[in-house]
Amino acid sequence: MTYKQCFAACAMLMFSFLTTSALANASASGRSNVQLQVEKKWELPAKPLDIVYSLDEKKVFILTQQDQILVYKASGELLGKIAVNKGVSAIDISPRGDKLYLVNQKDDSFSEISVDFVVNIDTVGSPYLGQFNAPVTIAFFTDFE
Repeated sequence: MTYKQCFAACAMLMFSFLTTSALANASASGRSNVQLQVEKKWELPAKPLDIVYSLDEKKVFILTQQDQILVYKASGELLGKIAVNKGVSAIDISPRGDKLYLVNQKDDSFSEISVDFVVNIDTVGSPYLGQFNAPVTIAFFTDFE
């Protein structure tokens, strides 16, 4: 059992217990203690199959029936799309958020893909040394201890 499946099972068990207890109390007292409120609702361009949040809750990855993963900011802004093979039915994310795990039921496979977010930096008018169009890579480390 994966971490995601274990967490989901525990969450469902806890929700079931709390809901059952709350409904039992509500039935006994004649009132309901359970209230639900929709906090966000996004219109998607395709039928969603699976969803995963990055652990920092800044990005949302939604697997769709059109063989794509839609990448959103938590605010709802679309950052990009990732094409996936036909048959991918489930996704998960690594703890650092740099890899996505894909389960493909059509060909009984599991894939691990690296995720990098490319940011264009406007350097017009900035001083430079060397060729103007030389490629530059900036490494950003967030795991210092």
